[in-house]
Amino acid sequence: LRVCSVFRLQRCSLSQVSCASLAAALKSNPSRVRKLELSDNRLQDSGAELLCAFLEFPECRLESLRLRLCGLTHVGCASLASALRSNPAHLRELELSYNQLQDAGVELLCGFLQLPQSPLETLRLRHCGLSPLSCAWLKSALEPSPARLKELELSYNKLQDSGVQLLCELLQIPQCRLETLRSAASADADPDADQGLIGSPLRPSLRLRGCTLSGDSCTSLASALRAKPDPSHLRELELSYNKLQ
Repeated sequence: LRVCSVFRLQRCSLSQVSCASLAAALKSNPSRVRKLELSDNRLQDSGAELLCAFLEFPECRLESLRLRLCGLTHVGCASLASALRSNPAHLRELELSYNQLQDAGVELLCGFLQLPQSPLETLRLRHCGLSPLSCAWLKSALEPSPARLKELELSYNKLQDSGVQLLCELLQIPQCRLETLRSAASADADPDADQGLIGSPLRPSLRLRGCTLSGDSCTSLASALRAKPDPSHLRELELSYNKLQ
């Protein structure tokens, strides 16, 4: 660990028991590690809480944290949000997809997102049991600094027209620089299509595939895009598998 800046332990049959030893090892050289990949391990909320002892360490300089499919709930979000609020200035990518965080978890994370010191550019919350209420929390948290976030992944969540309308209110803010917004729920979407590294180029696209949308969402989207002073960055608009009529 003294020489590693990228640490990958994806799908290694780790449990919450492993997290205590891992956190202690990471704290031995906290400023070196930049990327931590622990996806597809059953860490659960208790494991996330143990990892937070490393995240809140003042010398921690972690830029990317991936905890995809780790058995987390809103309880784990509470631990993560608390740790990130105490040391908010470095994390640029947070991957929490395929965890049942629900709206309560997003509300807790937004306490970190709204901090002026937060440099977060990529937030992935695919298949997290979210509803339109999560869109309200995200909009409220991102409005003060809309130029920061570049990728927001909300695929496989039932956002509906009301959720899209809230996201559109964020999109039409002139300072908003969101390049990729995904909100798919169709069975043929690629669950691994977005697993690039920090700094990889993002295709300017808006994807709202299979999100139980109607023609009302088209009205909101058209209004938001017309309101942008320079909407030319958008190259792809994906609205398949919705009953737009």
